[in-house]
Amino acid sequence: MTLLYVPADRPDRVAKALATDADVVIVDLEDAVAPSAKAAARDAVPGLVSAADPDRVQVRVNGSSSPWGRDDLAMVASLPAGVSVRLPKVESLGAVDVALDVLDGRSVHALLESALGVEHAFSIAAGGVASVGLGEQDLRSELGVDDRGLAWARGRVVVAARAAGLPPPVQSVFTHLHDPDGLVSSCRAGRALGFVGRCAIHPGQLAVIRAAYRPDGAEVDRARDLLAQVDSARRAGSGVAVLTDGSFVDAAMVEGARRVLELARLTADG
Repeated sequence: MTLLYVPADRPDRVAKALATDADVVIVDLEDAVAPSAKAAARDAVPGLVSAADPDRVQVRVNGSSSPWGRDDLAMVASLPAGVSVRLPKVESLGAVDVALDVLDGRSVHALLESALGVEHAFSIAAGGVASVGLGEQDLRSELGVDDRGLAWARGRVVVAARAAGLPPPVQSVFTHLHDPDGLVSSCRAGRALGFVGRCAIHPGQLAVIRAAYRPDGAEVDRARDLLAQVDSARRAGSGVAVLTDGSFVDAAMVEGARRVLELARLTADG
């Protein structure tokens, strides 16, 4: 899963982003737009996304405590059905409830960007949102930690999403545009933590993210073989499957194999 951020006040970049193979394009009214340009950027969004597949578009609005948040939500509510909201700086269900009320059925994707937001991760995840994720730059600054210091918060969000029955989260952006090796390493670490994709800030990162998250051929073959053997055992009336190497298959192994195949599907080229 790849998501590409693009500034809402740059029509040329929005058009280019929508022409990429990103799974989702996030038209950003928040961090990428200066305060003096926010109203004009908001007014431009309907025209920028009018011809896009609405299911591929999210709008990152300004936070509910900002002067622009409510108007941003009202604008999104006027867009074609399917366009959803990426809600920043969520710290409680109150902000989620406001967004859900204004948007009247549209999906809300909550970003947790503070210690308080992370502490409330499960209640937010269980409060009607479509997904939760971390805004790591703000969180890193607030906590005064380096990348290693975010490991617990990342795990917390993965657990909260699972406990609330939501899809696994996607990683936050990798801001070093000229470090593809670092991006690969970070994506692989993210996959090991339970993430299933990543946000990008440049189209050139998309293929790198997809390839880093894609299970290799041997991993896919093992997953397919395990599921085939489980299916064969069930059709034979056996409640227990034993692999050719003599190991027993449990429910966790079956779930893991299914996740590998789903991740392979999500990261397939084309």
